[in-house]
Amino acid sequence: MVNLEWYRTFKAIYRTGTLTEAADALFISQPGVSLHLSSLEAYVGYKLFDRTGRKMIPTERGKVLFNAISEPLTKLEEVEKNFQKSTEKQTPTISVGMCFETFQTTLEQYVSSLPFNLIISFGQYREMLDQLDKGILDLIITPKKGVSPNIQHEAFSSERIILVGGRDVDIKDFEKALNSKGTEYAEEWLRNEKWYGTAGDMEHLFQFWILNFGHKPDFRPNYIVPNLNSIVRCLKGGSGVAVVPDFLCRKEIEDGEIRLIWEGEKSWKTLYISAAGKNELPAGD
Repeated sequence: MVNLEWYRTFKAIYRTGTLTEAADALFISQPGVSLHLSSLEAYVGYKLFDRTGRKMIPTERGKVLFNAISEPLTKLEEVEKNFQKSTEKQTPTISVGMCFETFQTTLEQYVSSLPFNLIISFGQYREMLDQLDKGILDLIITPKKGVSPNIQHEAFSSERIILVGGRDVDIKDFEKALNSKGTEYAEEWLRNEKWYGTAGDMEHLFQFWILNFGHKPDFRPNYIVPNLNSIVRCLKGGSGVAVVPDFLCRKEIEDGEIRLIWEGEKSWKTLYISAAGKNELPAGD
């Protein structure tokens, strides 16, 4: 079934003559405009515009389609305006992707004061990068850079990822191996422990292992739980180990509910604000 937003985007391109100006008029990203247009062209089965430089010149079939949908779409837009709350008429909507814990600790408390509508999405970083490239998301906060030339990345912060365990974990052999034999023997000790991980985000574990051991871990966690906060709560039971950002468990370490096992020789992970196309990124610190 055709998406009504495809027609709305088609109309904006027809009237403005460029993808950039259509994106500005619709408050969406330019890749999103391109995706809507290509989807509509695939649906109707023919080209709607000839692309000459930056200008979009409607084809004869494009002109016919515009004449057919312009008036009905205008009426629908008038209906929408009449039923829309006046305080929301000019309020843009921004779609942002990030991990659940980052949202909870950095943005959640400020949502009610934001001067725009907000849609937060949680998911795996690879999926969010793909959605950003397609225009589904406007911004994402991620530790991974995408390969798409349409996406720009701005480093804005970093977080420390650390190895922690339950208070009952005996780390004497680990410390002995690390201090006297080196990281290779310490890694062997870690393989034999019971590990916690999450289904949606193995990035912290992978990054910690690559930074400190030079490769990805060659094992899978024993226990897969919903999110990183769940890991911290499970570790308070007394056993098991995990790699998590330090801001999530600082209080639990101070209170002796879980223990810091190793900060790693390298443990800082860069976070990026990533946007597609024309979206302007804020300057990094």
